[in-house]
Amino acid sequence: MQSASMDLFTVLAICLSCLILLFLWNRSYAQGKLPPGPTPLPVFGNILQINMKNFNESLRKLAEVYGPVFTVYLGTRPTVVLHGYDAVKEALIDRGEEFAGRGSFPVIDYHSRGLGIVFSNGEIWKDTRRFSLTVLRNMGMGKKTIEDRIQEEALCLVEALKKTNASPCNPSLLLGCAPCNVICSVIFQSRFEYSDEKLLTLLHYFNENLRIISTTWIQIYNAFPYLMHYLPGSHNEFFKNFTEQKKFILEQIKEHQESLDLSNPRDFIDYFLIKMEKEKYNKQSVFTMDNLIITIWDMFSAGTETTTTTLKYGLLLLLKHPEVAAKAQEEIDRVVGRERSPCMQDKSHMPYMDAVIHEIQRYIDLVPNNLPHLVNQDIKFRGYFIPKGTAIVTSLTSLLHDDKEFPNPHQFDPGHFLDESGNFKKSNYFMPFSAGKQASFFSLYIQGSNEMRKSFAWRLHWAGPIVICMRPEAPLPKSRKKSVCWRRPGPHGIVFTTDPHFTAFHLETSG
Repeated sequence: MQSASMDLFTVLAICLSCLILLFLWNRSYAQGKLPPGPTPLPVFGNILQINMKNFNESLRKLAEVYGPVFTVYLGTRPTVVLHGYDAVKEALIDRGEEFAGRGSFPVIDYHSRGLGIVFSNGEIWKDTRRFSLTVLRNMGMGKKTIEDRIQEEALCLVEALKKTNASPCNPSLLLGCAPCNVICSVIFQSRFEYSDEKLLTLLHYFNENLRIISTTWIQIYNAFPYLMHYLPGSHNEFFKNFTEQKKFILEQIKEHQESLDLSNPRDFIDYFLIKMEKEKYNKQSVFTMDNLIITIWDMFSAGTETTTTTLKYGLLLLLKHPEVAAKAQEEIDRVVGRERSPCMQDKSHMPYMDAVIHEIQRYIDLVPNNLPHLVNQDIKFRGYFIPKGTAIVTSLTSLLHDDKEFPNPHQFDPGHFLDESGNFKKSNYFMPFSAGKQASFFSLYIQGSNEMRKSFAWRLHWAGPIVICMRPEAPLPKSRKKSVCWRRPGPHGIVFTTDPHFTAFHLETSG
């Protein structure tokens, strides 16, 4: 019996040794082609050498050693990191076709199964993206139709804030309801009251999953999905929330199926269902029920959380920089006045407000490392060979906080986007949500997000006036985590009141 145990131990030891040797041989072979980088450990790669709680700082230090293009191993998979404007621009813009693939994000891939727009590839991505962009534009996204809807929702948001009656509050849920309702009007042709349990539950699931996905645990899960999947941990809560979101979406789809008029589409779901009907005999069609569910989930994720988090940060930044808020208010008074809502045509006459919106997005650096890309063919890049399917991380932080393009990049200063004459100044370094083909879908939402912020600022002035306060000496809440994928403000309390003599103070809340 003891001999058999020893034999089994010997076999396992030999197998493990062979695996380690194979790993080292593969690494040695690959390093002759891939960009340089720190020496990875067997199985773990460079994970133990990287501070996952401050991933961006680790990448910055590695770029100082290895240059703007280097390789790290997150587990056994090589990932090429592009750091700095020149490398990122060359990949995403100059050679966008080669870098247009979407990299693996296992915690989301488990449910999305390569469907939708954000985490799909190949024909599924091309056909779904093309169809979605066409439908969204036909429905007025980026045009006056959606502009009117945003203005109406901004008024609803201000009225809801007034009802807080000067009680200290964390406005996260209210600020989430407004953009979520705009998305609902496009997808479902309906909106929810801010007290509606369905809306609040949906937002809760999005907020919770955003919190979970920003944790170190999920980064480890993404590196070792086949192992981590069977362990207890926060990924199971993420999956549960994802399932509940899909149930909500499916309920909306079933209601649409019961009242569908093939000749009179009302919203995005109707357009998709009609497309499904037209292609029901095409076995290769990407227009399926599963793809519709994930595409809607992508739209909510792209449209709600980006706008909500930016609005929260924008409020906090303007509270901490009253001189900026006053100058923006003066421009709103001068250009828009109190008799009408702002519109897209006002943009060219409001350079300071435009600069403020851009600076908020630059300063908060919402998606510091972009969503993962991959190369869809073997390529030569800056003298290195990158094999097809290699994951690519593009450091957007290295662009948005470049001190040559933005002097004092860690300070909030709308002057970063103004020339000497006070005119708005574009910057090629401004890539808050990626660039190239993968970013085109988000561009419609970015435009809507900016319009929401302008409408919100105007409504605050017109409908009250509303005084927004926090204690002057209170520090701006930091990001909860120096996350790999998403930043969000920490706990904060704000008071909304119509009393201009109200005494400002700050209250910590649970966030």
